Amino acid sequence: MKQKLNLEAWNRKEHFLFFKQMEEPFFGVTVTIDCTKAYDKAKELGVSFFTYYLFKTLTAVNQCEPFRYRIIDNEVYVFDRIDVSSTILREDKTFGFSQIEYSKDLNQFTENTKKEIARIQTTTGLFTREYSENLIHFSALPWINFTSFSHARSFTWPDSCPKISFGKMMDENGKKTMAMSVHVHHGLMDGYHVGLFVNTFQDLMNQD
Repeated sequence: MKQKLNLEAWNRKEHFLFFKQMEEPFFGVTVTIDCTKAYDKAKELGVSFFTYYLFKTLTAVNQCEPFRYRIIDNEVYVFDRIDVSSTILREDKTFGFSQIEYSKDLNQFTENTKKEIARIQTTTGLFTREYSENLIHFSALPWINFTSFSHARSFTWPDSCPKISFGKMMDENGKKTMAMSVHVHHGLMDGYHVGLFVNTFQDLMNQD
């Protein structure tokens, strides 16, 4: 479900109109996330760490309203729930785009993720199904401890989905960290909102 945002009552109307006309309206940051507690918690629960931090990412996304905004036909809509399209690696080292439904229940989300990963393994190519609009784009590069990140993008394609990527988990003296890249449409949010999202995500990763 989605609702149209009232642009006339939105205090960011001018910002939206300014940035949406740009050829490249996205901006991005790369931050370091402490995942020490989250890694231990995933092991304790018997959940793959990838599934666990994907779940925490979507939880933070759904808690931060601007991450639920999407531009459709030049209007801004607010979705009730955001799911995820994650790249899933196959045995032949190609990947396919998935769509995993978010659930506030970790066990249910884990089952959703397992089913979608298994489905991707039976497919070829990039686009393996129809995709909805209430998505974030998600990827993991567990081979690289990156310090910056960019995405392949077509400037003519009307895209407003946040793009979140994670790098290699590093372990130094028992402290585990990962690089996280966040790219968002500047017409829908500013650095302040990205900061709120990053802090929310880090708090969720620190939960016992």
